[in-house]
Amino acid sequence: MNRIVTLIYGVIGYFIFFATFAYFFLFIGNLWVPKTVDSGIPSDTTSSIFVNVLLIALFGIQHSVMARPTFKKWWTQFVPKPIERTTFVILTSLILILLYWKWQPIPNIIWNLDGTWLAPILWGFFWLGFLVVLLSSFTINHFDLFGLRQVWLYFRGRDYAMVPFKVTGFYKYVRNPLMLGFLIAMWVTPVMTVGHLIFALSFTIYIFIGIYFEERNIAEFLGEGYKVYRTQTSMILPSFRSEK
Repeated sequence: MNRIVTLIYGVIGYFIFFATFAYFFLFIGNLWVPKTVDSGIPSDTTSSIFVNVLLIALFGIQHSVMARPTFKKWWTQFVPKPIERTTFVILTSLILILLYWKWQPIPNIIWNLDGTWLAPILWGFFWLGFLVVLLSSFTINHFDLFGLRQVWLYFRGRDYAMVPFKVTGFYKYVRNPLMLGFLIAMWVTPVMTVGHLIFALSFTIYIFIGIYFEERNIAEFLGEGYKVYRTQTSMILPSFRSEK
């Protein structure tokens, strides 16, 4: 496979995914983008709920199935290993773009704290969630996570090696800081509509299902060290006990 083409493909895939990832937070925050979780013309509530849950289920199925080792083993018979991760993140991006595009707003208000003293605090937590996700991705090697490291190593003619797992940064206090950041950003909002609630609740269910399968796969790969880490570190709620 041509190394330059592989590198270009990886770079394009990285920027597509990073833009889609950033849009996720603007989408749920109703900020500065043409389509958000609450924008658009409302339609029948029942059909909107069905469409929205279907869109999130589509994302969950694609993301979970393609992330499993058994699928990767089969998939890399057809997709070269250096671009497997890039292809995965591009397909994930396309599903998310479809979700943003076809999301049906349900504007009924559950709570509205805009204009109160709590609103700036809630916005602060929203951006904290974004920051936790971004910093956590760099802790576990941001460029490997999004497929750029794989194509760069291939371009340099070097074999790919897994990034070793290290208990650093947020991972000292919680096993899944990435998911914690997403949960904070989705739930801590000055204005919660029914549509936003469905988005947050559906993604929360998916996150906990995904954590179960991902941690099981990680434990099989890393062995006893990770199993000990699991027993000592909280899954999603940070624990600030003294370091072990």
